[in-house]
Amino acid sequence: MSFAQYALNAGLLVFILASNLGTRSVTRWRLTIPVVLVVVAGAVLLQDAPTGGGDVRLEAVGVTAGLLLGVLAGLLVRVRQAAGGLVMVAGAGYAALWTMVIAGRMLFAFGADHWFAAGIGRFSYVNGISGADAWTTAFVLMALTMVLTRIAVTALAILAARRGAAALPA
Repeated sequence: MSFAQYALNAGLLVFILASNLGTRSVTRWRLTIPVVLVVVAGAVLLQDAPTGGGDVRLEAVGVTAGLLLGVLAGLLVRVRQAAGGLVMVAGAGYAALWTMVIAGRMLFAFGADHWFAAGIGRFSYVNGISGADAWTTAFVLMALTMVLTRIAVTALAILAARRGAAALPA
């Protein structure tokens, strides 16, 4: 992983935390912007995704991890009624999850380059994984899936909160 990629990951973490931590009004844009960013990132980063041998299995593991982590991230965002309407609240647990995921991804990349390159090579060979591009694709798919799943879980919580608010007596 290059310095620019480490900086991009750190910047991504800052963006995620700065735009989600605390109490935020529920708006259409708060849900739409991350989806647009995922679509753009996917179009740019997944153009030449490897699909040979064990690459698809590795990428499926990335998607599965993204689904699980996205559900967890979504469950860490509370939606509640406030004076001005619905708000989303994300706190320390949300920050810790995203920090661990992004730091873990960066640590894996560093380790793959320095500490356990031979082990990754052996694992890739035995499992028919074509190389670093397949690993990168799996991690990109994990990240993009995590964001989309978190948005979906949050959207469901918003719908539930709206139904609950409509059911309250006036």
